[in-house]
Amino acid sequence: MQAILAAVLFGASAPLAKLLLGEIEPAPLASCLYLGSGIILLLTLGVQRLSGSFQGKEAPVRRRDLPWLGGAIVAGGVAAPVILMYSLKVTPAATAALLLNFETAATTLIAALVFREALSRPAVLAVALVTLASILLTFDTSGAWGISLGALGVLAATGLWGLDNNLTRNISAKNPLVIVAIKGLAAGSLSFLLALMIGSHFPGWKVTLEAMLLGGLSYGLSIVLFVRALRALGAARTSVLFGTAPVAGIILSLAIFKTLPPTAFWLALPLMGFGTAILLREEHEHTHEHERLVHEHAHFHDDDHHNHLHVEEERPVNHSHLHEHNEIIHAHNHMPDIHHRHGH
Repeated sequence: MQAILAAVLFGASAPLAKLLLGEIEPAPLASCLYLGSGIILLLTLGVQRLSGSFQGKEAPVRRRDLPWLGGAIVAGGVAAPVILMYSLKVTPAATAALLLNFETAATTLIAALVFREALSRPAVLAVALVTLASILLTFDTSGAWGISLGALGVLAATGLWGLDNNLTRNISAKNPLVIVAIKGLAAGSLSFLLALMIGSHFPGWKVTLEAMLLGGLSYGLSIVLFVRALRALGAARTSVLFGTAPVAGIILSLAIFKTLPPTAFWLALPLMGFGTAILLREEHEHTHEHERLVHEHAHFHDDDHHNHLHVEEERPVNHSHLHEHNEIIHAHNHMPDIHHRHGH
């Protein structure tokens, strides 16, 4: 449900941002959206620190996490947008729109081939259905199609975003507010510099604040939920559910702009619905072995993996600290979460 809600919030950003495009150019808008998400989450962290209300509930980002976080920022926040910007100049719009749908497939391929994330046959079918639905939503019948070096650049950008998703998965146990705040500030700063370089006009404070507030909701909160979903589902399944974002955007566009969805929407909707239902109903159970593990993340003491004791009175609520898991062999229904990233 966190992945689906993340998709709804992100999908809503397109029609809402369109309302602002009459007063702000695309490059400054991208900068405001990302900076808004980073700044608002940074302020949230400040309020939490001052109040102490969430102290100890999430694992902090440590020095050993920085290579993963830095790699995600470079791949998804720096390299991918730059490559995409140059590729779009020489790529037909219809080609680019279709190729951008490859991100879900790229995330899945990298998760399975590089990070050895387990994928069942139903999960593979769900990937195929959601990817096909995304292609239908962006299919252009005008014939404006072409494969070129620019098209390969678009594919490279989607691959980098897929890599970003997988690298973020490896630190998803850590505080998502910190992760997304850093990523938002980094990506927003890059977009700001690019806007300056191409001579974009920046709007007044009112429009800027509106764009930043939109970024805090549709980018900041959305990606926080996305990171939390990565903990429990892994990169491939979370990416598939997040791939349903265009449906939310089209439905909101209907409410705002009073325009009927295209025919492709009615073809894509059942495919996305079926793909999502497959993942929500997926069950995966077998006897598996856990090696000894020491790590830190938010957890409860109501499962088969956190039976350690505390020196102080046992905490019934969500909390985080460095803890050890002993070796264990058991069987139960599970997903490739932070405790079940074993091979098959």
